[in-house]
Amino acid sequence: MQLSTDQRDNQTAFARFSDERLLPHANAWDRAERLDDSVIADLAAARWLVPTLPAEAGGQAMAAETYGLLSEELGRGCGSVRNLVAVQGMVAHAILKWGNAGLRDRWAPAIGTGEVIGSFALTEPEVGSDARNGTTTARKVLDGYEITGTKKWISFAQRAGVFLVFARLDDDPAAFVVERGTPGLTVDPITGLLGLRASELGEIRLDSVVVPETNLVSHGRLTFDLVATTSLDYGRYSTAYGAVGLAQGCLDASLDYARDRVQFSVPLAEHQLVRRTLTEMVTSVEAARLLCRQAGSMRGSSHRDAVRQTLIAKYFATRAAYQVATEAVQLHGANGVGPDYPVQRHLRDAKIQEIIEGTTQIQQIQIADLTLARS
Repeated sequence: MQLSTDQRDNQTAFARFSDERLLPHANAWDRAERLDDSVIADLAAARWLVPTLPAEAGGQAMAAETYGLLSEELGRGCGSVRNLVAVQGMVAHAILKWGNAGLRDRWAPAIGTGEVIGSFALTEPEVGSDARNGTTTARKVLDGYEITGTKKWISFAQRAGVFLVFARLDDDPAAFVVERGTPGLTVDPITGLLGLRASELGEIRLDSVVVPETNLVSHGRLTFDLVATTSLDYGRYSTAYGAVGLAQGCLDASLDYARDRVQFSVPLAEHQLVRRTLTEMVTSVEAARLLCRQAGSMRGSSHRDAVRQTLIAKYFATRAAYQVATEAVQLHGANGVGPDYPVQRHLRDAKIQEIIEGTTQIQQIQIADLTLARS
């Protein structure tokens, strides 16, 4: 699939940003388990925090195909930065599409311009893949709604100024905007993660947190499908393309290492088994990229099969990325598990990408279900 001239120009700009602002610092952010404020400011200045938002909401109305290219390059540089951009889009678009005018006007531009960081609070300590059956509850009170429960593994909870919280209200799903600093809301940092360590995860505890009536984003039987599932679909697309970028980063590092590293008196690249490994890596990267571009094209045209194709792309690309990262570490030998090379970080991040926005196993079920349901 050929890129247009504008898409190639954008891709060049995205790649330059990754090379200059992400790659030199990603290992340090991983060790610190936190992103620098400056890189978030740079993303906001470029209107890349939520580039798919309209211009008046802090974005640039970026097309789905171009957003995929951005996700790929951010994923090549730093998976946590790519995750940040995905999460901001998930929260901002949910509020923009389903929130009332007051919520839309206040929070979508604030997230899009980086005035505030958003966090998508869905997962709970005892409820991961079975997200529909969360136990966080809300009840109507005089001043609005009182929310009680715990959310866990929430990306950027440590930094967020606003949370999109899912709960059950009158036994139906509901989504609320909850501001940081609301009495009863506390955030405990989660550290020591396997991968995506700079995503600043946290556990959110809501102890009778009261929000105004106007902070209700959506309530009703279809809320989960309309708000949560749509947001997760947005995140899956970013994750799929980010996995391609991660795999490309591993391939680039492996090609450089194979050319420069000499063993048994010749460069590694001269060994046939190394060439076989590189061939498998190249093929996996190219195949995953084509699936993502197909999904992007379908999303851009609002094709009715876009959701299924996005699931397929995420399923294949994340599995391919983990395999490519594994081979990259193996090819690097002892250097591959050390702190000075990016491939060990990529390997850890790749495993996380097989879990977030729906595990590999959940996607196997979803892809089969959607395929069987096709007429």
